[in-house]
Amino acid sequence: MKIVGDIPHPFLKITIFKWNEKFSVKFEAGVLEQTYKFRDGEGVDNLNDVLSVVDETFIESVAARMTEMQQIRQAALLRFAPAAEDEFEEII
Repeated sequence: MKIVGDIPHPFLKITIFKWNEKFSVKFEAGVLEQTYKFRDGEGVDNLNDVLSVVDETFIESVAARMTEMQQIRQAALLRFAPAAEDEFEEII
């Protein structure tokens, strides 16, 4: 897999890869990531096609999904390790 490009964005790292006759577009935000793959023959045959498909509307949808993913992750962490306030005795 090789990196063939990136898309500048203020808070997402967007990297475009080419491997085995498909493009992968990876979006990263902190510890979260999403990857979308486009196979040759889907009309996405070169880097310019990828840049056309991954437009502002696409990126906005990915960013919204990242927010949902963060909420899911945070809720899971809270269920796993509830608030630490019950761990210590009250000192008067």
